[in-house]
Amino acid sequence: MRWNYLIVLVVVAASAFAQTEPHESLLHADFRHESDHIKEACGTFSFKTLGGCAAEFVTDHPIHLALGSIAPQNGFGFGLAFVTHKTPNENWRLSWDLDAVGATSTSWRAGGYMKIIHTPPVKFVVTHPSDEAAHSNKDGTKKPKIHPYTVFDIYAQAISLNKLTFFGLGPASLETGRTFFGMQQAIVGGKVIKPVTEWPVIRGLNLSLLGEVNGRFVDLRGNHAELSPSIEQLYNEASAPGLTTQPGFVQLGEGFRMKPALFNDHLQLNYLVNFQQFLAPSNSTYSFRRWTIDLDHEFPLYQNSQSAKPKDTNGPDECAQAVGVEKCPPISYSRNREGTIGMRLMISESIASAGSVVPFYFQHTLGGSDIDGNPGLSSYQDYRFRGPNLLLLRESFEHSLWGPLGFTFMADQGKVALTRGDVGFDNLKHSFATGITLRAGGFPQVFLLFAWGGSEGHHTIATLNTSLLGGSSRPSLY
Repeated sequence: MRWNYLIVLVVVAASAFAQTEPHESLLHADFRHESDHIKEACGTFSFKTLGGCAAEFVTDHPIHLALGSIAPQNGFGFGLAFVTHKTPNENWRLSWDLDAVGATSTSWRAGGYMKIIHTPPVKFVVTHPSDEAAHSNKDGTKKPKIHPYTVFDIYAQAISLNKLTFFGLGPASLETGRTFFGMQQAIVGGKVIKPVTEWPVIRGLNLSLLGEVNGRFVDLRGNHAELSPSIEQLYNEASAPGLTTQPGFVQLGEGFRMKPALFNDHLQLNYLVNFQQFLAPSNSTYSFRRWTIDLDHEFPLYQNSQSAKPKDTNGPDECAQAVGVEKCPPISYSRNREGTIGMRLMISESIASAGSVVPFYFQHTLGGSDIDGNPGLSSYQDYRFRGPNLLLLRESFEHSLWGPLGFTFMADQGKVALTRGDVGFDNLKHSFATGITLRAGGFPQVFLLFAWGGSEGHHTIATLNTSLLGGSSRPSLY
């Protein structure tokens, strides 16, 4: 399937050159500009130009190499990405993002992502000189202004993972219960992010309303190629709900997000409250609901710290700093100091009606990284603890070392729970992780971590983000 997807990308690219009209199309111009950028960046050889040359092949559009970890235990994916956009008028911007990657493990992912961005003219107001200084870098250059836009996402994604682990459910699962399985999941749906800017009294909260509608189709399979047993050899429907039957799901979601910056940007909050409904029309035994509260706090240590967070207006294969900016940020080799201290609290609970269960493949995991690549209790094995309810605390520190290289340290405390009543701050498991980060222009962010502190040894993690730096995240797999 992934090779068919690559063929589609090539056909789309080739069609851009089949232009018979006398005027050059936007897509044809993008290909010409990309060719010019590559010639300019790769014309001379040096240490610094080597990074810029590589960046053109990995981040430029309309076609670039697609790189990234597919999921823990499934290797690094390599493939192609195709990105283009259209601005029919000053009020709307459309973008399309197609990519497909495969790993040597034969796991793969392919997807198409469309964004419809409402871009009404921005009203400019006169600001106080102190406000202007607050939005400038130390060298006097202006920081790109990020305006809140209404964004509609439409996407279709398929993924096949050959190596996932299941140790049993709950915080008391044992290492000896490790089994392996494979999974394929297709997601078709859309979501909307609607900033609330109509009421001046709450404008400083940077509040957005969220909504989503997804169709999820999961297919599980055994894995008999590992030293440990395949999942069906140790577990059954009672101990792993959803093991024998995987109905199609209609998944709805509603919520809100607040991202205020306080104290002259020295405190940046990212608060998310979300409620989801997983409905299985063909078998209501597997229908359930889930609510999540995620409270993230960041304390930038320096005024010139640049945000590398995902931007709602970018697709996963885009890294523009703002709407309308065509180029990704360059790789910085400066010695400017950047650093942040972070604190995060996440609580998630699932609710199933009498006689219903939460399928194990939609439950949270802690240990190593989860199926979306998010670390939690990193010193344990990937997917080590699994349950319908979760609590996670994290304290983090990250600081630049030189240019794109940085140092990071994280401390996690958390647990999963089988019942909502067991979610609390007692009996938390602990883990620490430290290592090197690489944030190079728009390259996918790289983490090289050594984790320790749990009761089951240590864990070394190497992760290449699934999206470009500044690109939006892909649909979650649970």
